[in-house]
Amino acid sequence: MGSMSDGKPNKAHEDLTEAMNAVGEVAELGLTGPQETAWIEVIRKMEEVYSDLIRYDVDLEKKNTELEDTHKFVDSVISSMSELLIVCDRDQRVEQVNKATEALTGYRAQELVGQSLRDLVVDPESCPLSELCSPKAASLADYCEVRLKSKTAPGGTDPVSMNGSVRIDHRGQPAGVVIIGRPMGELRRAYKALNKAHADLVQAQQRLVQSEKMASLGRLVAGVAHELNNPISFINGNIHSLEKYKTKLKAYFDAASGDMGSYEDLRRLQDELKIDHILDDLDPLVDGTLEGVARVSDIVKNLRRLSFSGPQDNQPFDLAKVARTSVSWVKRGGPRPANVTLEVPHSLEITGHEGRIHQVVVNLVENAFDAVAGSTKPEIHVTVTEDGANATLTVRDNGCGIDQEQQLRVFDPFFTTKGVGQGTGLGLWISYDIVREHGGELTLESEPGVGTQFILTLPLRAEKPSA
Repeated sequence: MGSMSDGKPNKAHEDLTEAMNAVGEVAELGLTGPQETAWIEVIRKMEEVYSDLIRYDVDLEKKNTELEDTHKFVDSVISSMSELLIVCDRDQRVEQVNKATEALTGYRAQELVGQSLRDLVVDPESCPLSELCSPKAASLADYCEVRLKSKTAPGGTDPVSMNGSVRIDHRGQPAGVVIIGRPMGELRRAYKALNKAHADLVQAQQRLVQSEKMASLGRLVAGVAHELNNPISFINGNIHSLEKYKTKLKAYFDAASGDMGSYEDLRRLQDELKIDHILDDLDPLVDGTLEGVARVSDIVKNLRRLSFSGPQDNQPFDLAKVARTSVSWVKRGGPRPANVTLEVPHSLEITGHEGRIHQVVVNLVENAFDAVAGSTKPEIHVTVTEDGANATLTVRDNGCGIDQEQQLRVFDPFFTTKGVGQGTGLGLWISYDIVREHGGELTLESEPGVGTQFILTLPLRAEKPSA
């Protein structure tokens, strides 16, 4: 656009200046009376018109500058777009493209402007791109994949994902279409990288969770070894006694079946070998050995229930027994100076997965022992109660407690108040998830400097198997 200093506005200035000069010459002739008054009025009017023209010129220059700035801004935005931009008129002829389109196709904007939209596509019959300006454009897919013709690649560009929207003019009528595109290669690389990152994250999470589960089992190894050592040692001692008894019994029966001599000789041998004592001791030895075997079998069964994989159908189990076993195993896992008080009924049957609930209770008791490690008189209370529909297990300690801010994050994954290398921060998170799968709740009450209490609430009868 031109300014007021060009063309017709400038010519109007010149004509007005010449007219004013002519009026001045006439005024020099010394006219008087009505003629002089008329000329003065003409001069005044012409000055007003001149002033209006000057203001118009200034306003027009200002608007022209603003329009040029807006045009430059729009051009810079379009040029900076990484996506392809193709603007077409109602006849599907290209009106404008951006630099990304030029870079991808190898054609300059001057070569693309004026071409039909169909002429830019390698196979226009197989894609709905040319129908974006049609009345049924709204029913087309949001995106379509096309190949654009390329100046450097005979087969066309790599696949481009494109979508278009109808451009509306100032009267609200369709004026063409605006098409935006992105090379599919870039999208595929981005999706591939995203999927790989997600897979790595899932794998890392699974490894951490499995590591925490193995660490939970590892903390029980010492206690389990102690549990197994007692019955195995008892069985071993009984076997050695039975081995000695077997030798003596064999010698006695060999003598009785051979030509040993008189009855008195057999009786004397019987006293020497203490056969009567052996016979009296056989039943206690056998019963004790069977009891030890049963104890080992029970411990192995409990370990199998702690399996973290495989079917996890809800089955009846004794929560009171789980509480007692968990405390016993944790105490025997290492030096535990705390005084533990157990207030549990003889039996309290609920339904669920015994091994997973055992893991939760062990984790809560283990945390309680860690919390009272620095206390002068460490105390831990474990209680199990029933209120009709639910069973409640509470683990309370008189340790250092947890402040309000940390209480909000206790059940978050990877959060721990322990030192580096002493915890993964997954124990309570896994426990919370296990309790939730059983339809229960795991809550926390704590006061810094006083102690902490974890409350585990489980339904007595689960409605469906665990997830």
